[in-house]
Amino acid sequence: MGKLSPADLDRYVFSRTGAPNDDLLVGAGYGEDAAAVATSEGTMVVSTDPISLAAERIGTLGVAIASNDVAACGGVPEWLVSTVLLPEPDVDLLDDITAQLDAEANRLGISIVGGHTETVAGLSRPLLSLTCMGPTDRYVPTGGAEPGDAVILTKGAGVEGTAVLATDFRADLDAAGVDAETVERAAGFFDDISVLPESAVLASDATAMHDPTEGGVLNGLVELACASGVRIEVDGDDVPVRPETRALCDAMGVDPMRILGSGALLAAVPGDEADEVLAALDDERIEATVVGTVEAADDGTSAAADTDVDSDVGVVYGGTDYADGVEDDMYDLWD
Repeated sequence: MGKLSPADLDRYVFSRTGAPNDDLLVGAGYGEDAAAVATSEGTMVVSTDPISLAAERIGTLGVAIASNDVAACGGVPEWLVSTVLLPEPDVDLLDDITAQLDAEANRLGISIVGGHTETVAGLSRPLLSLTCMGPTDRYVPTGGAEPGDAVILTKGAGVEGTAVLATDFRADLDAAGVDAETVERAAGFFDDISVLPESAVLASDATAMHDPTEGGVLNGLVELACASGVRIEVDGDDVPVRPETRALCDAMGVDPMRILGSGALLAAVPGDEADEVLAALDDERIEATVVGTVEAADDGTSAAADTDVDSDVGVVYGGTDYADGVEDDMYDLWD
């Protein structure tokens, strides 16, 4: 499980995108979770994402994760196409998943306009793949951060991972001595997975935005830095971690910075505008913190384009340089 390296993606995926199209404004690229397509009325943002873990709330998470990618590009998620693959014919399981899809899409104001449902031999758990679309007046890429920008993180590290630990690993947490009240509060983090509210605030000022998923906030920072061809200096003491996240991660032996990170949003904004942006987020009661600064890379080359170049593109965190993808600590928990 996990993401492929930037070099492998560049060689086998990003270089094989079919016929050219003059309406494509932003296409496939490392760290870019959504495409931008010109339409007669403006710009359409399109993104697709699978989800196979988090069994108890897979439908809820699926909608949030797919729509987050559109929102993190400055789009307004409006339409969703959902593919549901089941390991066996199980109407009760299908009922649970589609009820979750319906409820979360309705809560976020998104219409499910189509999709596909079937059983697939060989699956050990349900697999969802969701495509979300929505318009934008200003597309914000992952790869737009510039030297001098401040990097803002909303909410905190490991929001999604905390909720998944609280539900999928409740028995393990009980055995580790985590009190039931803490686990219940942590399960409530599912209500914080959507980044639509903060995206709406940040979209007008951000030079880059990215919602961290697999590999957590640390991997999200690496993707933002590499897509932008910059170096991001991160002070670990500045990264907010909720008490419930810390408690559950300590019990399960995982790092809050390296677990499923949906629910947080990373945004690079001009350094002289950071205080104003933080105030605007606070006005909407959205937790946010400056966690790093953007520096120029020596050669200005994106690590996604040529990983053999001697470059300082990437992230400095905890005294370590990161220029490649970070594997999620939670993957081993499902083995």
